Amino acid sequence: MVEILLVLTLIAAISTAGLLAVHLTRARSAEREAREELSRGLATFSQTLSSQMGATATVQNAQFETLRGAVEQRLERIQQDNAAKLEQMRQTVDEKLQSTLEKRLSESFRQVSERLELVHKGLGEMQTLAAGVGDLKRVLSNVKTRGVFGETQLAALLEQVMAPEQYEKNVATRPGSNARVEFAIKLPGRDGSGPVLLPIDAKFPIEDYQRLQAAQEAGDKAALEMAEKALETRVKLEAKAIAEKYVEPPHTTDFALLYLPFEGLFGEVLRRPGLFDHIQRQFRVTICGPTNLLAYLNSLQMGFRTLAIQQRSSEVWKVLGTVKSEFGKFAEVLANTKRQLQTVANTIDQAEVRTRQIERKLKDVEVMPGAEQENLQLEEDRPSGDLVRLPKA
Repeated sequence: MVEILLVLTLIAAISTAGLLAVHLTRARSAEREAREELSRGLATFSQTLSSQMGATATVQNAQFETLRGAVEQRLERIQQDNAAKLEQMRQTVDEKLQSTLEKRLSESFRQVSERLELVHKGLGEMQTLAAGVGDLKRVLSNVKTRGVFGETQLAALLEQVMAPEQYEKNVATRPGSNARVEFAIKLPGRDGSGPVLLPIDAKFPIEDYQRLQAAQEAGDKAALEMAEKALETRVKLEAKAIAEKYVEPPHTTDFALLYLPFEGLFGEVLRRPGLFDHIQRQFRVTICGPTNLLAYLNSLQMGFRTLAIQQRSSEVWKVLGTVKSEFGKFAEVLANTKRQLQTVANTIDQAEVRTRQIERKLKDVEVMPGAEQENLQLEEDRPSGDLVRLPKA
């Protein structure tokens, strides 16, 4: 039995092996056919792709040739347009340059003409100025006109610093004398008396000053010494005349001012050794130029302001005394007012106490059952007839 089974098993195995062999043979033949079919498909695809690529290359070459021709034509038209525009721009630039050049040349010629006209006018003005200088020289050569010039300059300085009521013009400073000084500053007197006058007179020794300048420019020592001595003598004489004509204490100050209208002239006087101190000490006259006279007037003006402040300070003290007495009365009134206010405050406090007491009584009434309450007395200090009647519930 076992042998039969083995034989059957062997036969089955052989049959299976045969079937497998047949199946493998069929599979290999199918695979070979598939490979052959794939090879044929690839060959067909390769031929089709080659033919399509050739057609595409032919089309692209034709399109490229067409595009190249169009680009060349466009470039030619652009070149022609650029050439035409450049020619037009060149013509426009030439026209602008021509017009601008003509305009600039015309403007330049016009400016040159205007400058020449201004130069011509300037030469005319210089000639007029030279004539004016000559007229000024002739004016200054007149003694009376020179005096008017110095007086006008002195008046301008006084008007610049002083108030009109602080100085007088052409005033006789010495009682019983007809000599009138050009200007006099009014200084406050002592003990409330009338003002004390400070005489100021302008002098202008231009001949001596011109001779001095001419000697300095020429370098002539002898002429320079003579001009300096002449100027010194002239200034001394003028100072002496001012002291004799205008200085009269106590109606005036014990000194006067001599005004020289030019700084150069004043500088020459200061350069003379001891001249300024000698005139001030002997004739009681102080020499001033425009600059130091202005400083002197400013110092006087500050003195006037200080004096005014001192005079007003006494009035301020009087006002403060009155305010002090009135303030004492005000303090008394304020104390009375404080006491009255304290009384009012105490009354208000008492009223508040009574109000709280009434509130407590009313609170007690409110918590009672709803019955009519009559003849309720509030406090001992309230009159017996002062009752609070509550409405019926």
